[in-house]
Amino acid sequence: MQVLLDTHAFLWWCEDSPELSAKARRAIRDNECFVSMASFWEIAIKLSLEKLRLPTAIERYLPEQMSLNGFETLEISFRQTIRTSALPWRHRDPFDRLLAAQALEEKLLIVSRDGVFDSYGLKRIW
Repeated sequence: MQVLLDTHAFLWWCEDSPELSAKARRAIRDNECFVSMASFWEIAIKLSLEKLRLPTAIERYLPEQMSLNGFETLEISFRQTIRTSALPWRHRDPFDRLLAAQALEEKLLIVSRDGVFDSYGLKRIW
């Protein structure tokens, strides 16, 4: 099975946070996992706004965590971007809308505690 990690799921996995549910933890451990470039962008923005801190510099942390955990990067395609225009307006967060479109286009399950993904017809693991 292939899964897309929501930004918080990726960060919580990397931190071994207790916020990550047991079901989400198993899904990440047992499946092929993708992290979207949209999540990297969201992390960069939150760092610049001082709403997030990482243990090391972002340019080191993200590649190290991706490699250490065997995660794949999900690039943002034209097709995925266009898919966001067809999504119902159940959510205004542009990062989550793009993650939903990517999961739909690539037929991925999403690991997220955010129930809004259910309204897009995605299979969500939490």
